[in-house]
Amino acid sequence: MDRHYLAPLFDPRSVAVYLPSTDRAEARSLVRGLAGSHFAGRLVRYTLVGEPPVVVEHSDPAAGEQELALIAATGQAAVVALEHAGQRRARAAIVLASGSDAALAEELAAVARRFRMHLLGPNTLGLQRPGIGLNAGVTGALLPAGRLALVSQSGALTSSIVDWASAAVVGFSAVVAIGSHASTDIAEVLDFLAADSETHSILIYLEGVREARGFMSALRTAARVKPVIVLKSGRHPPGSRVALTHSGAMIGADDVFDAALRRAGAVRVDTLVQLFSAARCLASRYRPCGNRLAIVTNGGGPAVLAADYAHVKRLALADFSAKTRHALRDALPGINPENPLDLGEEASAEAYVLATRLASQDAGVDGVLVILSPKPGADPNAVAAAAMWHAPEIAKPVFACWMGGPRVETTREGINTAGIPVFRLPEPAVDAFANIASFYQNQQFLLQTPPPLSEQRQPDIEGARILIESVLAERRKVLTEMESKALLSAFHIPVTKTIVARQATEAIMIAELLGFPVAMKINSPDISHKSDVGGVSLNLRNAQEVRDTYGEMLVEVAARRPEARLDGVAIQNMSAKPEGREIYIGVASDPLFGPVITFGAGGRMIELFADRSVELPPLNQFLAARMIQRSRVATILGEFHGMPPVAVTALEKLLLRVSEMVCELPWLREMDLNPVIV
Repeated sequence: MDRHYLAPLFDPRSVAVYLPSTDRAEARSLVRGLAGSHFAGRLVRYTLVGEPPVVVEHSDPAAGEQELALIAATGQAAVVALEHAGQRRARAAIVLASGSDAALAEELAAVARRFRMHLLGPNTLGLQRPGIGLNAGVTGALLPAGRLALVSQSGALTSSIVDWASAAVVGFSAVVAIGSHASTDIAEVLDFLAADSETHSILIYLEGVREARGFMSALRTAARVKPVIVLKSGRHPPGSRVALTHSGAMIGADDVFDAALRRAGAVRVDTLVQLFSAARCLASRYRPCGNRLAIVTNGGGPAVLAADYAHVKRLALADFSAKTRHALRDALPGINPENPLDLGEEASAEAYVLATRLASQDAGVDGVLVILSPKPGADPNAVAAAAMWHAPEIAKPVFACWMGGPRVETTREGINTAGIPVFRLPEPAVDAFANIASFYQNQQFLLQTPPPLSEQRQPDIEGARILIESVLAERRKVLTEMESKALLSAFHIPVTKTIVARQATEAIMIAELLGFPVAMKINSPDISHKSDVGGVSLNLRNAQEVRDTYGEMLVEVAARRPEARLDGVAIQNMSAKPEGREIYIGVASDPLFGPVITFGAGGRMIELFADRSVELPPLNQFLAARMIQRSRVATILGEFHGMPPVAVTALEKLLLRVSEMVCELPWLREMDLNPVIV
């Protein structure tokens, strides 16, 4: 099998170390790390002396090529070292210089390009490859070898995680600290880790993405073959951009990033605690599963807390089958064979083992959380010993929560050493299961690759494009209501019949023709939020109301928006669906990932509800259905307060039509369908 193109960076056969002549903390740390490792390849040392810097060799000049150059120098000394490494035919380099500015980073990148080297850094802490004994950086002591890989854009967090992993006895296949100006970006690192046989799971700490297409391609490739857990900072960036539509104003970059990760098959966590929890679980022998959790406990309180938090995380409490309940009654007389399974305060180690085994054998259970509270009479050590002994017999994930302090501290350490994820409190344990279960669910999203057009009736794409081009020819960016409805009709999206009136008498005639009651909206190419300027009036029931409202609306809108062009009003029927639900469907544009589709509760208080489900186009019916299910308004789409359920299938097809619009009309930046009455 051919070596990966980044093998000289991650699996070098030989390493050249470039150190400054002056005493620097980074250089000392690098030397200590290399001395404490067991790298079997050839190691050559160089020193940079003088001003301008000159490379002094400490080995036979004929020692041959060095695949990887480790450079602990700063400024021009780093450039000189990289030039020297390139001349010695190094294929990769790590520049550990901290505090390097963009100009130096570009100069180093130019040298690397000239010699066709893969460059990690500057402003990086380097990397570790414990499996080959390589500590090529300053992240800390070499970790034990394992199957987890960590990729981080923060040096401080990398050092913290390495320190935590040393204490928690968690092994890693690779630890990579990507610098702020690294030429080798996270997409390339993911490409390597996806192909790396030593890596079974990947943890990522992410602060930003430079190029979405490459990142998404590499992430999808990695997540297709192994679990990928992402912690991204910056959920709530300060400030917000000015948007023309509600969708543009409500949808932030973080919502879009969530959608992107979901479609890529990766799982996002919110905190470092959750990332560490995921690391513990991924380091165990378990693999992703469904979301049905069974709880075994010796106390009701912790079980209730776990069950409540499972509901918050959208997990399902497993419903034991009749066969399982019968087996539990026979094996453990006197207990209630329901989930959560409370074994009582004096539960024995044997009872815990039986309950856990029987629960895990139920086809409707995807994982088991075992909780022990150190009550008088309980023996935490005996229960833990029995659990560790019998854990290999259970194929499904088992999570332990040994509550308490000093009395169970040693026990927790033993459980952790045995490879069973163990926690102090129920909530982090539930979090861990939820994050691993999410990977299983997101794999279904990864497999969805719909085409731009659905299997519905062919839309009039050419007519829609001509309409947009005519608007752009007039140097306008916002469509009028009539133009918008014509565009929607081209994609067979049902709209209310609307007619423009430019005089009060004309408005009355149109209202009589359509039939009362009617709605009246200002018709202007310059006003997007009509209700904000008094440009919407509903339930006009007779000719007099239409005449009076026409005059009042034009006066009020002209006063509030004197610069806007007013072209009469649009008259349309009021909805004849008193039991319909108001929802909204929108389109917004993200600067990194492009167009996104939004769904949620609609109406006048759309911002107050802030109900939004976001998905990247194109959609298919599976994605549209899941998009609806994630919204809060989904709870009232079924039978609700005596109202019949809505036609959800029709709603899914409407989302597919909007997806077609986004895919076929690249000019479309933002759009609101609000309200859509279903």
